Amino acid sequence: MRLKEEQIARLAEKVLGDLERAQLVQQKQGRGAVLAGIKAAIAKDIKQEEDLERDAEALLEQTLKAVGGQGIDRHKMLKMIKDKLAKERKIVL
Repeated sequence: MRLKEEQIARLAEKVLGDLERAQLVQQKQGRGAVLAGIKAAIAKDIKQEEDLERDAEALLEQTLKAVGGQGIDRHKMLKMIKDKLAKERKIVL
């Protein structure tokens, strides 16, 4: 999922606002530093998912070439590969 920088910023604002309202965070640094950390975490997660998607597509193509691709549900196989890679890389989808 590709998000624009402004979408990530709005998401980070929402997350921090919700945490503050629920009194689940106590800031030791300024609000800007906390927001920057949340934005960085979101961007890192998105990058990991994009890398996972790209790697799963590549593995799928290799698999389809190896077996000829006959009778294989491409969508189902891609999901299986993504799930396996996510588990190996400890990524929560």
